[in-house]
Amino acid sequence: MANTASAKKAVRKIARRTAVNKNRRSRMRTFVKKVEEALASGNGEAAAAALTAAEPVMMRAAQKGILHKNTASRKVSRLASRVRTLLGQKKSA
Repeated sequence: MANTASAKKAVRKIARRTAVNKNRRSRMRTFVKKVEEALASGNGEAAAAALTAAEPVMMRAAQKGILHKNTASRKVSRLASRVRTLLGQKKSA
């Protein structure tokens, strides 16, 4: 248990930050799940639209420290590659 005033304040701050981070992580996962579902259903247009919505959410999560920047970029890249494959486009160089 926190004994000092500063430790008690730190506990309160950590609880607030945890709630915010949990909300952001959940929101990001929801957007990614929408892309995955569109890919699974074979709907290329819906998958592309979902990816367009998911990408800024994932990159914002990276900026806020929810994900590492490279992890977010890798996940976006892999989703984009799958969407491109579904739409039948070649990978751009």
